[in-house]
Amino acid sequence: MLSVFCYTEFAVEIPVAGGSFAYLRVELGDFAAFIAAANLILESIIGAAAVARSWTSYLTTLLNRPSNSLRIHTNLAKDYNYLDPIAVVVLIITSTIAIISAKKTSYVNWIASLVHSVIIVFIIVAAFAHADTSNLSPFLPYGVKGVFQAAAIVYFAYGGFDNIATMAEETRNPSKDIPLGLLGSMSIITVIYCLMALSLSMMQKYYNIDREAAYSIAFKDVGMKWAQYLVALGALKGMTSVLLVGALGQARYTTHIARSHIIPPFFALVHPKTGTPIYATMLLTFASACIALFSSLNVLASLLSISTLFIFMMMATALIVRRYYQRGVSTKPHTLKLVACLLIIIASSMGTSAYWGLNPQGWAGYVVTIPLWFAGTLGIQLFVPQCRTPKVWGVPLVPWFPSLSIATNLFLMGSLGSDAFIRFGLCTGVMLVYYLFFGVHATYDVAHGNCEETVGMQIEKVSDMEKATMKG
Repeated sequence: MLSVFCYTEFAVEIPVAGGSFAYLRVELGDFAAFIAAANLILESIIGAAAVARSWTSYLTTLLNRPSNSLRIHTNLAKDYNYLDPIAVVVLIITSTIAIISAKKTSYVNWIASLVHSVIIVFIIVAAFAHADTSNLSPFLPYGVKGVFQAAAIVYFAYGGFDNIATMAEETRNPSKDIPLGLLGSMSIITVIYCLMALSLSMMQKYYNIDREAAYSIAFKDVGMKWAQYLVALGALKGMTSVLLVGALGQARYTTHIARSHIIPPFFALVHPKTGTPIYATMLLTFASACIALFSSLNVLASLLSISTLFIFMMMATALIVRRYYQRGVSTKPHTLKLVACLLIIIASSMGTSAYWGLNPQGWAGYVVTIPLWFAGTLGIQLFVPQCRTPKVWGVPLVPWFPSLSIATNLFLMGSLGSDAFIRFGLCTGVMLVYYLFFGVHATYDVAHGNCEETVGMQIEKVSDMEKATMKG
């Protein structure tokens, strides 16, 4: 919800397409925007791959076959040894529908969403009807650490609201509709997620919950075998809807990124007949299909979550910068104080996260890191004047809410484990190499070209005025 607050203010104040990429580019510059763009594309690719792998799992349940029976077993490393050609086919089909027509995609998505909503209501009602409160004991089988690890992994499921923010440019009344859409949808989804999780935990003991198709197997185990197929079918419908929305929304992101030349502008082209960004969609589909073929769901989920958490942390930082820094208005001492306080907030939050990851049972480290975070936030409030006040809608309790968002996102990142950081570090390294050899030059050339174009237009305008004067 803290992250939604930050997104909402940006969407209302800067109602343009591009979402977090556009907002970070305005406030933190091209490099931060590139990091966001790379992570957004990574999110899109991994998210689609994860959903496609789940699609295969629920199809297996629908056909009443053993787990992984529709995948090809190989001798590759663990978590990469089950090839999933069905996931690849599903990605290609959904992307093809999205490429053919955005209007047809919206029709298919509307029907799938309606069916999915009915199935969700059925799952919640039927699951509570077969609930057993004894299954909630022990209530925290893996302790507090298990709660935060699970929360960090499932976090990527909340990332979809970024797609709503990208629609701000096309919204008739963004100052009213965007806050309502973002905050309202987040509140409803959170309640539904909690009810779904509680009902599942009350139907089965935590150690009996199936990792691949949890709800279908749960209904089968309580004697509702027919519901197993209904839930599996509903899940397939829902995941198909997710893939269709992703194919449209994420291609939209990629198109916006390509227009800034951070990636080749070829991917910004829209097909003249279908009116869809065909090349951007093909790029994401190809990459997602390659990853979905090899990678298991737990590998994808942890990498996807860490990427999402990182972007949300950057968004909270950008909001503080937006409120407390404005070029030509902020003085140098105030700018230095803002930078120092932000560094203290981020460093102390990283320290808290690292201490939690290394020593979950300890407490001494928090005596240092938490007061430092508090001091950094208080320093911004007391010593740095606000340069901007939102005209219509703004995040309340600034800088405390965005600062808490930074701390929370970094804390959850620390709950994901070392493997997720290693994979994220490798991906980030590849991103930086690409930026140094291509991205930085491309964005400079675009900016330089825009300057020359502007100067040329001004010269042409002056020349036209001179001609008009001579004629007079």
